[in-house]
Amino acid sequence: MKKRPTVALIYDFDGTLSPGNMQEFGFIQAIGQTPDEFWTKSNSVPDGQEVSSILSYMKLMIDEARAKGISLTRESFVSFGREIRLHKGVKEWFALINEYGRRHGVVVEHYINSSGQTELIEGTPIANEFKKIFACSFWYDENGVAVWPAVAVDYTGKTQFLFKIAKGIMDISDNTKVNESQKEDDKPIPFSHMIYFGDGSTDIPCMKIVKMFGGNSIAVYSPDNRHQLETARKLLRQDRVNFMCRADYSVGGEIYEVVTTIIDKIKAESDFHALQRRNKRK
Repeated sequence: MKKRPTVALIYDFDGTLSPGNMQEFGFIQAIGQTPDEFWTKSNSVPDGQEVSSILSYMKLMIDEARAKGISLTRESFVSFGREIRLHKGVKEWFALINEYGRRHGVVVEHYINSSGQTELIEGTPIANEFKKIFACSFWYDENGVAVWPAVAVDYTGKTQFLFKIAKGIMDISDNTKVNESQKEDDKPIPFSHMIYFGDGSTDIPCMKIVKMFGGNSIAVYSPDNRHQLETARKLLRQDRVNFMCRADYSVGGEIYEVVTTIIDKIKAESDFHALQRRNKRK
């Protein structure tokens, strides 16, 4: 039986699938702050110290929740995640694009690659759509309460997960297999079969790598978010992405048109290379 090519759709989360930072849809309200207050605190690094912005926000979540008497269990994070808003068409997107791939002879897989939080994403209605969620997460004590960051993913750290996806490695802590040499043709998902979705500067390394190795990167923007729009235009102008698309995942939207066209291209190229291989065996 002819093997179908696999296409990986890899998404940032905040600003890409959701119109804001995931902490802003339940958690920050629970600790009695506004988003501006929380992020100002998170970004206020003491003089003379260098602190990862990711570790800073994760520590602040623990500190502020403890101060309010909130027990940050995995279950409480998931409950906050249920409040996260999603962009138009996101809930229906996965079934639609999966079906398009099936009808056109392609397997579509979905992945999250985010500096946001795994436990919050697990509370969203789309959590089960992803083969793997690569994101930050917490370490829990014997009572199941978050006490320390277990995984912190910054903008350069996100790039490692592209190589894991290419090689079919789903263990977020693996640092051995991912560094082993593997021929491009032997990879379950070559970079040319990847589509990366992002919205801002933290996505640039991933966008650039995917595009550089023959895949496609999409800068997603909300038309009512001037900063996002200007960022998307800049990324396209600087040739860091292949496309910029409005944050609408509905049929007939720009994202649907771009992604289905890329899927068609990948399938055609896969068929072409298969034809070449058969011809060489004559």
